[in-house]
Amino acid sequence: MLSVCRNHLALYQGVRESWWDMGPILIMRPDDANIAGNVHGGTILKMIEEAGAIISTRHCNSQAGEHCVAALARVERTDFLSPMCIGEVAHVCAEITYTSKRSVEVQVNVLSENILTGAKRVTNRATLWYVPLSLKNVDKVLEVPPIQYASKELEEEGKKRYDEQKLERLVTKERNGDIIFPVINPEPYTVGYSQSSLIHLVGPSDCTLHGFVHGGVTMKLMDEVAGIVAARHCKTNIVTASVDAINFHEKIKKGCVITISGRMTFTSNKSMEIEVFVDADPFVDEPKERYRAVSAFFTYVSLSKEGKPLPVPQLLVETEDEKRRFEDGKGRYLQTKAKRQVQMQPLTQQ
Repeated sequence: MLSVCRNHLALYQGVRESWWDMGPILIMRPDDANIAGNVHGGTILKMIEEAGAIISTRHCNSQAGEHCVAALARVERTDFLSPMCIGEVAHVCAEITYTSKRSVEVQVNVLSENILTGAKRVTNRATLWYVPLSLKNVDKVLEVPPIQYASKELEEEGKKRYDEQKLERLVTKERNGDIIFPVINPEPYTVGYSQSSLIHLVGPSDCTLHGFVHGGVTMKLMDEVAGIVAARHCKTNIVTASVDAINFHEKIKKGCVITISGRMTFTSNKSMEIEVFVDADPFVDEPKERYRAVSAFFTYVSLSKEGKPLPVPQLLVETEDEKRRFEDGKGRYLQTKAKRQVQMQPLTQQ
């Protein structure tokens, strides 16, 4: 495992070895997977977040000063490159690739190992952003110890990523007023037919030392709801293909009741986009109105019993809002497709 992590470190030349870490090593069990034996995307997202939280908290406490815990602020687009199955071993490698004055960028790779054959493959790559919160005052964001870069270019690339995610977080927050209302007797393949919600009381086991929900717990619940929406629409085996940026707008405190809501926004021939957001109702300690805490877009694909891609039934949009969301989703789909084609060009030219 150490050699595998070192190989990944070579992909990000410029960050010293002291800023990367081996995260959890876990064997995938039946309760981690769906009925077809594919590990839930939410289970993997939770592992990714735990690894990111460990390395960023460790780094932010590496110098003398006020102690802190790193809180998840954002997850960049995460691709599920290959399904993980029951019985395989998950290896998680985390690495700090950029630090600003008050935030940390962590890149995480997940590898799956077949312990019978020893074969390994990369299943996930993710980029996460954390901020260090003081243990004495949860509303106080502390300064992050800087890291050293091998070149000025790597530092400038990190600064560019930081500025881009900061701008996108502001844009996302502006469109966060939507509410999902129940639909009576919806027609099949409509938005109302597959939309779903889950209600969860936040307990101590869900929380950090601050008493706020772990980002990984929230992402796992979001993936469960997105999976229900996808399954209702397709009525087949479905798996997470990717997660667009997950933005954590506000902290969720222990004792809150959270509602995780999901609705389908777009379908292509082989994939479907599902918008998921988390609303929190603080019932304990402090009277506060319900607020939007997290939002994201999940992409799912439909698979046959043999694991082959199946066509996705087209989404029937009815209202003007649904049509607008469909076009927005189509734009994200085409943009992602174009980026993937650009990334594949150097490989085809070799």
